[in-house]
Amino acid sequence: MAFKDMSILTASAGFTERDDPFNLFAEWLKEAEAKEINDPNAMSLATVDEEGLPNVRMVLLKGFDDRGFIFYTNFESQKGQEVQSAMKAAVNFHWKSLRRQVRVRGLVEKVTGAEADEYFKSRPRDSRIGAWASQQSRPLEGPFALPAAVATYAAKFAIGDVPRPPHWSGFRILPLSIEFWHDRPFRLHDRVVFGRANQSSPWTKAKLYP
Repeated sequence: MAFKDMSILTASAGFTERDDPFNLFAEWLKEAEAKEINDPNAMSLATVDEEGLPNVRMVLLKGFDDRGFIFYTNFESQKGQEVQSAMKAAVNFHWKSLRRQVRVRGLVEKVTGAEADEYFKSRPRDSRIGAWASQQSRPLEGPFALPAAVATYAAKFAIGDVPRPPHWSGFRILPLSIEFWHDRPFRLHDRVVFGRANQSSPWTKAKLYP
């Protein structure tokens, strides 16, 4: 294949010079929030079950800092149990409008009770009641079981605040690897991975073949 402009082989997407993956992720997320139509904080979460079979599903990023990436769930759900079993996970962000992708792999810790309480209080009241009513991932007994449970808890918490259920909290993924991918013409994509041995180790950076 002949390239009319050889600069396309060497042009940088701009992010390859960055040395802090969290700052770079913050910039990319900000751009996604401005351009993605739906849920720029959506990410696919990968776990494994007791037999080592992989599972993946979409969840929402609800916070991040220089420690890690936070999402919330029912700890008794399938994903909640799988995360707690391994305390390892991976997530993937794909922003189609920006033609970008970020992959994160690492260890997991539970957020503090204070962090979980603060986020839970920010949710709409109906969502908080739903967290009590839904036995997430378990068989539904019939079409009226969930509405009946919602009505029961709506009556129970008719007055005052809706407290956080003891089985509902959050996880923080502590990344050991963060990979950034940016589409370029002729499939000569930019692909840079940041890695470290543990949370206290400095980041290393390598550019990968696409």
